[in-house]
Amino acid sequence: MTVTAFTPGTEERFALARQVADAVLFEGYVLYPYRASAAKNRLRWQFGVLVPPGWGTECEEHDFQHTECLMEPKAGATLSVEVRFLHARRRTVQRARPDGGMDTVAELRLDDRVLVPWDEGSEERVEVVASVDELLGDGVTHPFRRPAREDTEPVLDEAGRSVGRLVRRCEEINGTIRLSARELDGPYRALRLTAVVENTTVWTPPEGRGADRDAALPRSLVATHLLMALSAGSFLSMTDPPEWAKGAVAACRNLHTWPVLAGEPGRDDLVLSSPIILEDHPAIAPESPGALYDATEIDEILALRTAALTDEEKREARGTDERAAAVIELADSMPPEVLERLHGAVRSLREVTSPDPAAPDLGFPDEHGVQRPDTPWWDPASEAGFDPERDRVVMDGRSVGKGSRVELHPGLRRTDAQDIFLRGRTAMVEAVLHDVDGGVHLAVTVEGDPGADIRREQGRFLYFQPDEVTPLEDDA
Repeated sequence: MTVTAFTPGTEERFALARQVADAVLFEGYVLYPYRASAAKNRLRWQFGVLVPPGWGTECEEHDFQHTECLMEPKAGATLSVEVRFLHARRRTVQRARPDGGMDTVAELRLDDRVLVPWDEGSEERVEVVASVDELLGDGVTHPFRRPAREDTEPVLDEAGRSVGRLVRRCEEINGTIRLSARELDGPYRALRLTAVVENTTVWTPPEGRGADRDAALPRSLVATHLLMALSAGSFLSMTDPPEWAKGAVAACRNLHTWPVLAGEPGRDDLVLSSPIILEDHPAIAPESPGALYDATEIDEILALRTAALTDEEKREARGTDERAAAVIELADSMPPEVLERLHGAVRSLREVTSPDPAAPDLGFPDEHGVQRPDTPWWDPASEAGFDPERDRVVMDGRSVGKGSRVELHPGLRRTDAQDIFLRGRTAMVEAVLHDVDGGVHLAVTVEGDPGADIRREQGRFLYFQPDEVTPLEDDA
């Protein structure tokens, strides 16, 4: 029997994963400088927007997400699913008249903030729990509905007098969650899990308005993603599956979303399927002082720039959204030691020299977790004996160094998206580099690149590890 209530243990696991899921939910929610009047805050919500099917035919956005991943459930296991999205809540501003009536206005100026029309995001959750046995065959279909609603909030001045009100309206949203599973062929008992989230809202754009995204957003599921947990058993990593499962993983279809293992490292009973590409077991940086919402955020730069806004700009930001107001307060109240912590972090350290009992205690990290600038994390003497232009590395029995030609095969797990376009291209090795962790990297220029000479002059190369290239000739 399908139910919609989590067990306490499942709720605890989801609570941990929601720390990352919240970042997905509010990614790009409001962009610096956090004011509704800023041009980049007029086209909002770029990730995971599931639009009404009647409008999706007129645009490049979609009305569904399709997730497939592999799992190895134990007998009697249940699957708990939580779909999360933002429901756009359209806010209008009204000013009080002397006769007690209200007029809709473009702004309402108060001493501490300037209130303007804005679309707020209200978090919604849909929960489904089903036994794995139920998922086999026709699977489970769970429709859901969020009704239209309207509420008002009085606006008071510093003296407590009513000077207006905010009117918020949500449009009706309907959706469906479809869950199914199918056993894989082969000696291993594994299932392919399929989870589809659809926007089924019946709505068409008003005549004469055409493809109006602004009108579609209140009826859309925004920043849609889902969490899935097994009560007993495990999921397989989609980015680093075991050898026997690589073919089955490659056959999985993931449309407009991507599943990764979530929760604590080492656990494999929880998956986050996100419209933003993540790695397995993603985590929030411990140095981050709070949510800044700006997509591809760099906390230190955003905090400094936000603190430097004028008083008038801060008033407008405070009136734009509660979350924008919280960012302003965070930037204005951030202690120096917290800001210093944002300047950089070393994720792993290893001892490169023998400890000296007579060496002074450098005291790192301090009580705030901040590294002191005189803390040794790398031994300059370890560079002795390395020469990037003369060093060579042996690959497939061939000696590769400066001047060698190689063919590029970027690794899927550790490259960025742009490097994928270089797969199969030939390149010239410019240097062999060694990092402080003992790793070897090849600095290369791509053959046929018209900017190769400039790259050599400036020392700006592309870098690949030895197992990402194939030697084309033996220069030994």
